[in-house]
Amino acid sequence: MSRRCEICNKGVVAGNQVSHSVIHSKRTWAPNIKKVKAIVSGTPKTVHVCTRCLRSGKVQRAI
Repeated sequence: MSRRCEICNKGVVAGNQVSHSVIHSKRTWAPNIKKVKAIVSGTPKTVHVCTRCLRSGKVQRAI
């Protein structure tokens, strides 16, 4: 499955997880990507979209 939003290009971000004892270890944060059927250029197409783009109305879902 795609790990990047096709609308806003949001993807995986890497950084450090810091424990209570301040030990640093590498980790990643992944966006909440959903596979939805949407209207793209007037035709229904399956796209990978983050939930923020779905909620804000940047994507028109096909019914």
